[in-house]
Amino acid sequence: MQRHLISAADLTRDDAIRILDTAEEMSRVADRPIKKLPTLRGRTIVNLFFEDSTRTRISFEAAEKRLSADVINFSAKGSSVSKGESLKDTAQTLEAMGVDAVVIRHGASGAPYRLANSGWIDAAVVNAGDGTHQHPTQALLDAFTMRRRLVGRDAGLGQDLDGRRITIVGDILHSRVARSNVDLLHTLGAEVTLVAPPTLLPVGIESWPCEISYDLDATLPKSDAVMMLRVQRERMNAAFFPTEREYSRRYGLDGERMARMPEHSIVMHPGPMVRGMEITAEVADSDRCTAIEQVANGVSIRMAVLYLLLGGAVFETKNVPDTLQTRTEEK
Repeated sequence: MQRHLISAADLTRDDAIRILDTAEEMSRVADRPIKKLPTLRGRTIVNLFFEDSTRTRISFEAAEKRLSADVINFSAKGSSVSKGESLKDTAQTLEAMGVDAVVIRHGASGAPYRLANSGWIDAAVVNAGDGTHQHPTQALLDAFTMRRRLVGRDAGLGQDLDGRRITIVGDILHSRVARSNVDLLHTLGAEVTLVAPPTLLPVGIESWPCEISYDLDATLPKSDAVMMLRVQRERMNAAFFPTEREYSRRYGLDGERMARMPEHSIVMHPGPMVRGMEITAEVADSDRCTAIEQVANGVSIRMAVLYLLLGGAVFETKNVPDTLQTRTEEK
């Protein structure tokens, strides 16, 4: 039976804790003179990126190489995709090459699910971001960063984020990071509040397991972590707010607003940051901002996910077809 990681909503608490704890062990590899483990030697992983990426693509590649896997990087630009080749034909080409796992980023929501459940390819599928839908490894690395900062590196092993108050601010409408974080943080017991202009909230958000607020200043004093999101102009085809200045005035995080946050709280950003828009340089460069830590933690999380998917570990799941499955079948 194939195993996949398509959505953060598919992870049980035990799944998530196992990944976070494994990532803690993987992070120790970065402290070694030789940052390599032989765990996935002989396995072939393809990074199938139909969208531009810097952090996610390089992070996955670093994780794969630290696990000694054979890595193939695929970019839609310069490939047969630019000539009109379909996802099905691309997948069947990879299948013919005998790959063990596919890490896919795609502009269409649902593309990783389709790849994992189509029968086109006999390999594990990891969603590295699909449209405005999901980005599960980003949510996992964010949770990993929160747990380290708010619970403690050693004390956090086996722990969730029960009772922690997390605020996510910005372009929720177009953000797969927001969706994934809401799903995973709810599973881990955190209380999530989304703050955004009404125009940047999706239809049906009332059914999400979180609170909604339009007042950033009211939520900051009771937040353990505040995650700022970039306004994704490349996905917009209309004006969602009057001006950048007005958006920044109401929903941007500056030094004055950061001072209202509890002393232990942290500021997060999945990147790329637009300094002066959703976050000022003063905040981005402060000790409370974890943006660089999130990048480093991303390698550990992706090492853990790939190790657990391809290394023979067994997961408990919510019995849905597009998740980390419960049994391993060696190729």
